[in-house]
Amino acid sequence: MTIADLIAGARNGSQRAAGRLLSLVEGERRDEVLAVIGADGVMAARVLGITGPPGAGKSTTVAALVGAYRERACRVAVLAVDPSSPFSGGAILGDRIRMTAHINDPDVLIRSVASRGHLGGLAAAVPAAIRLLGAIGYDLVLLETVGVGQSEIEIAAVADPTIVILNPGAGDAVQAAKAGLLEVADIVAVNKADRDGAEQTVRDLRAETAAPIVSLIAARGEGVTELVAAVDAHHRTDNRARRLARARAQILSLAHTQLRARTDLDRLAEAVVDGQENPYTAAERLLSPPSGD
Repeated sequence: MTIADLIAGARNGSQRAAGRLLSLVEGERRDEVLAVIGADGVMAARVLGITGPPGAGKSTTVAALVGAYRERACRVAVLAVDPSSPFSGGAILGDRIRMTAHINDPDVLIRSVASRGHLGGLAAAVPAAIRLLGAIGYDLVLLETVGVGQSEIEIAAVADPTIVILNPGAGDAVQAAKAGLLEVADIVAVNKADRDGAEQTVRDLRAETAAPIVSLIAARGEGVTELVAAVDAHHRTDNRARRLARARAQILSLAHTQLRARTDLDRLAEAVVDGQENPYTAAERLLSPPSGD
């Protein structure tokens, strides 16, 4: 099938076609797919970023949000950004068991994306995947990450809002602040809010962030309505300046990925270590077109 055929099939509800297209935009045919999509008639999908430390209940929260938005008749895609195996480069699906309620829903697509640190990895694949999903008729993309490392900065560049999920107690609020998680938070959700220490965690968070804080028991669906309301309120305050800031961050993230893939980076690093170059001129050389261009 041609890319145009796959796009037509995905728009008609074929998840197989949508999955094939997502594989193409994660690989070497990304530009080809984006060129076929073009700009005409493409509806932008809303993107919600979901992050937080492991075990916070991100997948449970995502499942609850999928249910809430399906009640609004939205077509929903879930992109779960997982660590890659350093040996195979494949994505580890992780615990998707809580998503089983939506597996047979033709208007819910669930996809795992490998967070490879090279060209073709997270920074390059996710914006293209989001554009594709909007083009084939998905209204909402839920972008879930593992909650550690560089991926949160990249998620904040494409998602609006970014929701940080935390658990009560054990100084989680302070730890999240130290880890930089709260810096990307537009909304903070304290999950498992029926546990001891939940109210104290909310108080601690109010001292660390100005973002709205929602108490949540995702496994029982409690607080989900309030979380969706916080998302709606955030969207109502969106403006061109914020969209420009996200676009700048996205461009810089993609540029950083491409610079890391430059074949002369290691050579320049060796020149700096050996005293033949200083890091300033080496950076200028890295930013110049590769030799032969």
